[in-house]
Amino acid sequence: MRRLSLLAAILLAGCGTPAEKPAPPVAFARLSTDAVKHGERMSIILGCSGCHGTDLTGQDWSQEGYGRLWTANLTVAAAGYTDAQLKGVIKSGKKPDGTPLWDMPSHLFTHLADADVDALVSYIRSLPKKGEAHPPPTFGPILKAEMAKGEYFSSAVRTERDGKAFPPDAGPEHRLARYIVRATCAECHGMDLRGGKAGPITGDRPDIRIAGSYDARDFARLLCTGVAAGDRKLGLMAEVARGRYKNFTDAEIAAIHAYLKAVAERDP
Repeated sequence: MRRLSLLAAILLAGCGTPAEKPAPPVAFARLSTDAVKHGERMSIILGCSGCHGTDLTGQDWSQEGYGRLWTANLTVAAAGYTDAQLKGVIKSGKKPDGTPLWDMPSHLFTHLADADVDALVSYIRSLPKKGEAHPPPTFGPILKAEMAKGEYFSSAVRTERDGKAFPPDAGPEHRLARYIVRATCAECHGMDLRGGKAGPITGDRPDIRIAGSYDARDFARLLCTGVAAGDRKLGLMAEVARGRYKNFTDAEIAAIHAYLKAVAERDP
């Protein structure tokens, strides 16, 4: 009898409780079955088009005192990478040979879902090769001084430092919005969403918890036009809203609003 009891105990211990099913992956809404179309929306929302130009052939961001600063011509650069390598560049902030990128917000993209980053790669691949590769950056005295103070550093360093950080957790029902906010809003407002200075982008950014106090209509207007409560027209936010965030779906906007309200209530 004693042996039977011991055997039963062992069998019961082996069974344990049923394993919890992993939560389904979150990703941006897929508005088209065409991966290229989805990737095009990703390139706009994530800011690729804003930095690299609407045709992704790169832009000259050089300024006196800052140096020669071109964004890459992705139609040319991507041709030298496999899909896996291109995904690695997007998520790591460095080239396959280890050469670091600069001002590429890869730390925001480390947790992009495969469905989103694969579509982005498909979109980049779909563009015809156009123009020439741009020169690597050269840094002027202003950026060199910031480097010396540890205030300006490569995308690879930023990704190593911040690539595992996440905005506040407001519960499983807000997973999608937290995912979206991490890849977008956190670029300026920080992973804690409390604003301040956002890396190489100078100037103060507000704590976006305040947006949770907006009603749904005013929040949607803010996100799509950059017009805040009281008809205040915001500078950079207006540009980002009209260029990028107007491409959010209604459901994504509603999810972000609900998430910011929940974060503000948990940690005002």
